[in-house]
Amino acid sequence: MHMTQAAQIGRLLIIGYGNMSGAMLAGWLAAGVDPARFAVLNRSPKPVPAGVTSYRDAAQAADAGTHDAIILGFKPHQLGEVAPDFQTLAEGRAVYSLLAGLTVAQLQDAFPAASAHVRVMPNLASRIGKSPIILFESGLAETKRAGVSEFFDLLGNAVWLPEEDKYDLATALAGSGPGFVYRFIDALAQAGADLGLQADQSRSLALAMVDGAASLAAGADVSPGALADRVASPGGMTREGLNVLDADDALKELLTRTLKATSDRGAELSAGGN
Repeated sequence: MHMTQAAQIGRLLIIGYGNMSGAMLAGWLAAGVDPARFAVLNRSPKPVPAGVTSYRDAAQAADAGTHDAIILGFKPHQLGEVAPDFQTLAEGRAVYSLLAGLTVAQLQDAFPAASAHVRVMPNLASRIGKSPIILFESGLAETKRAGVSEFFDLLGNAVWLPEEDKYDLATALAGSGPGFVYRFIDALAQAGADLGLQADQSRSLALAMVDGAASLAAGADVSPGALADRVASPGGMTREGLNVLDADDALKELLTRTLKATSDRGAELSAGGN
């Protein structure tokens, strides 16, 4: 099954081998995809997994000509600088972009000879096959779309957005969201330590609790809100704590502001902001 899914998207050249593209590659390999289907182009020397081809410059990759699609994994602000070097690599091939904030129109301007332009936003949980993958495309043949979905599903759960104007918001929630969850775990652990628990014990308890709670919520047939109410007995300890979080919708208002600021930053990046 994995070979069929990999074949549907073809052989991939990953341009820029940072944390995100590295996590995705690790996830695909862990899912059983043949490492020979991947190549990495990175200007600075960096070890790649066994069986994955490594290139140091675009000319070397172009001469090899063994890829069917490319994934852009460098910094968004580098697009204007490096795109001219990658025209041959993109010609007649699908371009998958991990570049936060950059629209399909900007990708089309940068790589006009590509056969399709696809925005892709995963998170670092791609490494363990538990990432939402946000997708939006232009030019991708309908016959290939299902195969692309299955291939990215190997990293978690692929979701196609029907409208690009919601992409920054979806990215704020699912792409940037782990950062917010990590901050919450850290704050919860610090609160426990401030109130008297040993710091390492408080951190261990917070991590184990969030891991179990998230797994339970993912498999539940009711909403997380309903699960919270199940934990909280009337007049009990949990209810007293929820009363603090729920007062004046403070938590929801804080997270709404958090997502809006994150989404707005994506719009600034699209407009060329630094």
